[in-house]
Amino acid sequence: MKFLQGPLADRDSWSAIGECPVEKTMAVVGTKSAMLIMREAYYGTTRFDDFAIRVGITKAATAKRLAELVDLGLLARRPYREPGQRSRDEYVLTEAGTEFMPVVWAMFQWGQRHLPNRGRLRLTHLDCGADALVEIRCTEGHRIEPGELGARLVTSKVSRPE
Repeated sequence: MKFLQGPLADRDSWSAIGECPVEKTMAVVGTKSAMLIMREAYYGTTRFDDFAIRVGITKAATAKRLAELVDLGLLARRPYREPGQRSRDEYVLTEAGTEFMPVVWAMFQWGQRHLPNRGRLRLTHLDCGADALVEIRCTEGHRIEPGELGARLVTSKVSRPE
């Protein structure tokens, strides 16, 4: 089984430090509170106080995490105003935030399968009621098993106008 191909196979000749997408993603959303805010945003939470309560963090931490997630483009601020109140912002998932959710659901699935006190929550397909699974597929649609997944270095060639 060979997981790294081409120039990546010789692990002594290169370093993933600063290049690895896992490292870069963890650097920006690698906190418990960020992941839980993303979970709550997916479930429909939009208001600042609701995030703080449902995630169980201080208002200062909530403000910091929401600002980071907005800066990253995972959430967007949307103004709203209740009658007789001042204008406030609510926070909604962006397209990038929605695309990030399989990361959260993969963690959900792993925890449900492997951690004690797994609870009764399941990911469910709302149309038919069956359990939903997070899996990896190639661009041709084939399901990829863990032993079949590799990494390769893609070098982009600059095309020149003719």
